[in-house]
Amino acid sequence: MVREITDLFGPVPPGVLIDATLGGGGHTRALLEAHPHLRVVGIDQDDAALAASASVGDDFPGRFTSVRARFDRIGAIAADAIAGSDDDVTGVLFDLGVSSPQLDRADRGFSYRQDAPLDMRMDRSTGPTAADVVNTYDERELAGVLRQFGDERFAGRIARAVVAARPVTTTVELAEIVRSAIPAAARRTGGHPAKRTFQAIRIEVNRELDILPGAVDAAVEVLSPGGRIAVLSYHSGEDRIVKDRLRQAETGGCTCPPGLPCVCGAVATVRLLKRGGWTPSAAEIAENPRSESARLRAAQRLALPESGAA
Repeated sequence: MVREITDLFGPVPPGVLIDATLGGGGHTRALLEAHPHLRVVGIDQDDAALAASASVGDDFPGRFTSVRARFDRIGAIAADAIAGSDDDVTGVLFDLGVSSPQLDRADRGFSYRQDAPLDMRMDRSTGPTAADVVNTYDERELAGVLRQFGDERFAGRIARAVVAARPVTTTVELAEIVRSAIPAAARRTGGHPAKRTFQAIRIEVNRELDILPGAVDAAVEVLSPGGRIAVLSYHSGEDRIVKDRLRQAETGGCTCPPGLPCVCGAVATVRLLKRGGWTPSAAEIAENPRSESARLRAAQRLALPESGAA
């Protein structure tokens, strides 16, 4: 959804855009090409992603810098980005989930289609791996991960099969265990039978949903009036969090009964740019099947009452 994203940031004031999930730099490159009034600070915890995006700085001198960090540090990074300048933060972009380069590199262990050690860490310098989750969680814990983060209706069957097959050390081993645990009739639809399990374990390994609510709130907070936040999610759990946090910002946390005037003193900080968000076109899905589950939500920062009218 590159076109939709570049269009969303066209109207923002000149300033700094924070690409909170830099990846290979595809969105950053498109934004810099389309909008000369912006410079971009890219954030990623993956050393390979930072290396892959390094050429962006060569192509757009003075307009791009990158920082190795998780996106829950967005507040501090935004403050550093504008320190000593007249710029404001006028855009924040999140493209959640795993990137195509991470999926395509077998050694990262994200893909059920390529044989590799079970890793799935976005930051390979720290933290537990997918192998740790698969081989140390008890059956109940593992089933809970698959239900919560993968919407997997056969979570119990898969968890029992995984525990019985331990130790499980490679992606192909895990994919075959999952395939065998799911009833044959269910395997015939819905894509690869291991897709939801791999997604769930990746989210658990990287604690992706734990840090997302605070990161969205911080992104709204750092925006100047007229600035915009856009979040591209691929999983229902991610999208629920994004919807909730933007709704909270839209209402200011108002607790008054629906349909009645607000008397609780809540102050809205954003307006939603499209209720329900955007989804990929049929043409984009045909060209890039990985985009099928994507949903894009966006909001614009309002001026607070003491700063003038929104």
